[in-house]
Amino acid sequence: MDHSRAPVLDALQEFRRRGDVVFGPPGHKQGRGTDPRVADVLGMDVFRSDVLTRNGLDDRRQSQGVLEQAQELMADAVGAEHAFFSTCGSSLSVKTAMLSVAGPGEKLLLSRNAHKAVVAAVIINGVRPVWVHPKFDSERHLAHPPEPDDVRRRLREHPDAKGMLLITPTDWGTCADIRGVADACHAVDVPLIVDEAWGAHLPFHPDLPSWGMDADADLVVTSVHKMGGAIEQSSVFHLQHDRVAPEVLKQREDLLGTTSASCLVYGALDGWRRQMAEQGRELLGAAVRRAERVRAALADLPGLRVMGDDVIEEGLAAEFDPLKIVVDVRELGVSGMQATEWLRAHRHVDMGGSDSCRITASITHADDDETEKVLLDAVRSLVENADSIERRPEVHLPAPGVLELEQAVLPREAFFAEAEHVPAERAVGRVSAETISPYPPGVPVVAPGEVITAEVLDYLRSGVEHGFLISDSADPTLKTLRVVARP
Repeated sequence: MDHSRAPVLDALQEFRRRGDVVFGPPGHKQGRGTDPRVADVLGMDVFRSDVLTRNGLDDRRQSQGVLEQAQELMADAVGAEHAFFSTCGSSLSVKTAMLSVAGPGEKLLLSRNAHKAVVAAVIINGVRPVWVHPKFDSERHLAHPPEPDDVRRRLREHPDAKGMLLITPTDWGTCADIRGVADACHAVDVPLIVDEAWGAHLPFHPDLPSWGMDADADLVVTSVHKMGGAIEQSSVFHLQHDRVAPEVLKQREDLLGTTSASCLVYGALDGWRRQMAEQGRELLGAAVRRAERVRAALADLPGLRVMGDDVIEEGLAAEFDPLKIVVDVRELGVSGMQATEWLRAHRHVDMGGSDSCRITASITHADDDETEKVLLDAVRSLVENADSIERRPEVHLPAPGVLELEQAVLPREAFFAEAEHVPAERAVGRVSAETISPYPPGVPVVAPGEVITAEVLDYLRSGVEHGFLISDSADPTLKTLRVVARP
């Protein structure tokens, strides 16, 4: 296919050339009604490019097939049979993908290190989760993706499961053996969904970890805004084989998705695909080399432990994304959250993520020598000034098995059950009616329906005292918890 084309962007240029005057949404009429004070901040071109697909980029019947052509080009670029654009982010796309495989009351295997969006999907869709616990790295206090043997075991225990949702790469760049998990699923003829939100770049360079489609997954969801070049909320479904019918996926997306899709997202996705198809190998190769330089430079600094291929050599992960710079800062006497706050306040550098142990930075094709220098100088300054950072109460990190809570009630039933708020000290042994997720990365420590333990509560409350952000619980201070009411 001709990847020099960008059908959405070409149609937008043609819309402007024709000079169409629109008498439908959006109400700002391509910027004519935009408050100049808004345009000063956002730029007028944002509004000029905000055009409907139907009766805008295309006609009423969408006879030009603008979006369909762009999706076909995307599928061809990444080796999928079908691709569908989504403008609601992968938080909604993963809900759609799950609903395409398992309906209400049906079982679905799920990685327990999933983002809160997956737990939300379990509640909304009504599926019965069969949790596959990740491989826990007690030294780094990190959860790596589950292994194929874990999936095989759960499939034997639940032969009526409709499929599996695997999360890879993790927020920290560690990757699953996708092909091994796909083989386990396909041996019993069920589909593998891969939540590859952090992996949109993977198809475009051989030195990057395995891409889900190449590793025989059936349905892959990517967030192109994370490691690609599209704007926020840009997500794509990639589909192959016949275990998930494309019309089923499309109908489920219609059920959950917006009817007011953003042309800005479509255009950004279309343009990013063209850029990667034409220049991806060169751009990502330069990014990989840059990331290795950064990793080597940081590894020479005292008090830092930089993660890399050592997690593969230790048998903890199948692959590692070299574009993720993951740095354990505990030897500096501070947490990753404190380090991130210091870097923002004192060096105006915003890290990609942090937790009680580490900070992360994502290197992409957008980085250059200047941003590389800024990052290294900032972290060197952090090391030099770590002693000046005020110490906070330590987080009581739990042992590996502590995080594997008993699922006493289905998440959907617990979430919608009659609930009550109880003081934290009285919540031990009770069934949670809410999701509790330190953010970032937003992986629930407690999901609805799980039994709250003293060890998990101690971990969470010590985290709040240290500085955890817990935005999804009814009481972010965790002085009280929302639990299922007793009869």
